[in-house]
Amino acid sequence: MLAKAKYRKDYRQPDFTVTDIFLDFQLDAQRTVVTAKTHFQRLNEAANSLRLDGHSFQFSSILLNDAPFTAYVQDGESLTLDLRGIDAATFQLTIVTILKPADNTSLQGLYQSGEGICTQCEAEGFRQITYMLDRPDVLARYTTKITADKAKYPYLLSNGNRIDGGELEDGRHWVEWHDPFPKPSYLFALVAGDFDLLTDTFITRSGREVALELYVDRGNLNRASWAMESLKKAMRWDEERFGLEYDLDIYMIVAVDFFNMGAMENKGLNIFNSKYVLANPQTATDDDYLAIESVIAHEYFHNWTGNRVTCRDWFQLSLKEGLTVFRDQEFSSDTGSRAVKRIQDVKLLRSVQFAEDAGPMAHPIRPEKVIEMNNFYTVTVYEKGAEVIRMLHTLLGEQGFQKGMRLYIAENDGKAATCEDFVSAMERANELDLNQFRRWYSQSGTPELLISDAYDEKTHTYRLTVSQSTPPTADQMEKVNLHIPLKIALYDQKGTRQMLQNDGNPIHEVLNVTEKDQIFEFHGIYGRPVPALLCDFSAPVKLDYDYTNAQLITLLQHADNSFCRWDAAQMLLLNELRRNVSHYQQGESLEMSPEVLNALAVVLQNYERDIELTTLILTLPRELEFAENFKTIDPDGIFAAREFMLRTIAEHLKDTLVLLYNHIRLENYRIEGQDIALRALKNLCLNYIGYTALGNNFVHKHYNNANNMTDTLAALSIACRAALPCRDTLLADFEQKWQHDGLVMDKWFALQATRPDENVLEIVQQLMDHPSFNFNNPNRLRSLVGSFANQNLKAFHNINGSGYRFLTDILIRLNESNPQVAARLVEPLLRFARFDAQRQTLMKRALERLSLIEELSKDLFEKIEKALQ
Repeated sequence: MLAKAKYRKDYRQPDFTVTDIFLDFQLDAQRTVVTAKTHFQRLNEAANSLRLDGHSFQFSSILLNDAPFTAYVQDGESLTLDLRGIDAATFQLTIVTILKPADNTSLQGLYQSGEGICTQCEAEGFRQITYMLDRPDVLARYTTKITADKAKYPYLLSNGNRIDGGELEDGRHWVEWHDPFPKPSYLFALVAGDFDLLTDTFITRSGREVALELYVDRGNLNRASWAMESLKKAMRWDEERFGLEYDLDIYMIVAVDFFNMGAMENKGLNIFNSKYVLANPQTATDDDYLAIESVIAHEYFHNWTGNRVTCRDWFQLSLKEGLTVFRDQEFSSDTGSRAVKRIQDVKLLRSVQFAEDAGPMAHPIRPEKVIEMNNFYTVTVYEKGAEVIRMLHTLLGEQGFQKGMRLYIAENDGKAATCEDFVSAMERANELDLNQFRRWYSQSGTPELLISDAYDEKTHTYRLTVSQSTPPTADQMEKVNLHIPLKIALYDQKGTRQMLQNDGNPIHEVLNVTEKDQIFEFHGIYGRPVPALLCDFSAPVKLDYDYTNAQLITLLQHADNSFCRWDAAQMLLLNELRRNVSHYQQGESLEMSPEVLNALAVVLQNYERDIELTTLILTLPRELEFAENFKTIDPDGIFAAREFMLRTIAEHLKDTLVLLYNHIRLENYRIEGQDIALRALKNLCLNYIGYTALGNNFVHKHYNNANNMTDTLAALSIACRAALPCRDTLLADFEQKWQHDGLVMDKWFALQATRPDENVLEIVQQLMDHPSFNFNNPNRLRSLVGSFANQNLKAFHNINGSGYRFLTDILIRLNESNPQVAARLVEPLLRFARFDAQRQTLMKRALERLSLIEELSKDLFEKIEKALQ
């Protein structure tokens, strides 16, 4: 296969741009005719060749300034026009293409979802609709006319404001939309279908009334109100915190069942995976509610950080995604618990992003080269990108950061910008030098901070020696020193926080680590302190400091920084797991330190100090989270050690857990912070009780008494994980109740895929024939196949290779139908270097088998090639 890489360094401005485009869709699921009238402007007078992107449609005709035009050549990816003799600075192309939405299983371009039709154009889906300069630095005004059967498609939606519409005699109708704001083709959207509609209004701070419309499949209106409330909350927050107001007369969200991603921020018409819109207490968990709120906010915030200011090229993706993730994190932190949100984000970063940095797909947040753009919608670009923005916020403070934001938006509104434009605005607005900080944009890998300390009793001086290094990554061998903000605190042995000073001058709690080796000195410290390092996870780095259990227990009990308390518990639990994995490998008996068990007991007894934090501290990390801390991952050892720890903690805390479980009573279901926190703590108690002799009765009763999905799923989860006698009864009951609802059944599929049973792979294979399973629906695939491959560490990595063979078979099918989803699901196979020799051989064999596919997609080719190199 000839898949060519594109390089950031090769960027050049286009020779032509598009000023306006009129799109006419004669819409039908079997045959849609698209007429695109595109107004081009020549930017380079010497240019006489125009290459337009386009594929996967039937090309019908082309006119240049309304006259037939034949001076062009086609290949499978483009149409190139010979414009010699056409001297005009502007001209119009009219191109007619024919599409078959019902046959488009890639879910990119124009495709059918259920009975409706919709689009997904980011990153390069618009070129599956018509020939176009499909690049983010070509911004045009769009007018879209949609004509379709009124009975089948009563709602016809596109970007911008509705300007006209009418009825036709043959039962069809038409609607015309105009978007006054120039945008790149990736932000184009169209939706046609029959929906239930929830309407509302929002009054902006300048007094404009915005119509809010939320479209869901028929029968789902009772699951739409939370999404609408979340939207209004996000709109108000963006005005108050960032001073950014919505700009169109209408804001629409449509929920569709078939969607490759979570959601899409198309200007004025957001298209969402229904998973991130639909919720009521019977069908959605507390976590679902919070995820919906976060994703609704994220896509809304893109209106300014992504749409009004967009990316110059796809290498700058983190410009919009990293910044918008930071903004949605701040929204969730301001409206909920800042500490809890921070911990959740760090868990994702450590377990998934650090693994990406250590694997074959390692790349900086602003990549240097790409084959398939869809492959760079990664946790590195999004989550690590957000961490880089957060470090800027840490260094500049809220006031300085907002100053930089105002300058950035003022200078780039209506333009296609770069990461450099953003950093430069921050730099100039605050009159400081961010030259070294810029390296975060171009250096891949996870930096490591090696920290040692020394205390001088005579001079009451404490020294921290900090060394930074970044291990070589697959894409980059040489590394340079970064500017790392290291937030610290010092505590005495009783847990009292010490003042940070040097020669009587106060020292800021954020230390600027800029050299390879640095020493930080603190005076007036009476007694050797316990250091809290990397408070609030002030930088996306790994920390290497030789804590004793006693020090960690001091931090767990006394640190006033919630993240540090949680992190101390993580380190204690990791130490226990490491020791027990070693015992397991040597055939020795497993054990847990009494002082760690007692420390956890103290946390549980003092749960009222911070209910949410207590739950997070006492939640044992998942196998995948633990696995990331091993150079060579032993799936069997990690599973055995973690199971042992679960049962040991459960037995040690049993009496308190039962008392607390019975004490927490929540009669009615409410989505409020205090209730969510108490429900989570009660279900944590149930989780541990499930591993004791009392488990079966408690869990069965909890399931029967549940009046919401959070409690139902908590009972079902522990029944599955602990393989309780009630498990099969509860699973059958849940299936019978919810088999008509795909989104709810996704939870059931995920539980089945993560069972600890020896025959779990057989169960997964059988479930692919389940009436509720649909191979072409990405949500179903992710819930069953994705959960098995990503979350069932022991079963997927069975030493006999059966898990690898199963996933390979799935990927071969997906390569043809939906390459984008295939490229997401292949990830577990790419990280073979982290496993023992036998598993490495089997995983490589699976990748080699994939590499031999005749029509291997670019999506899979790029990842497999990098892994096998």
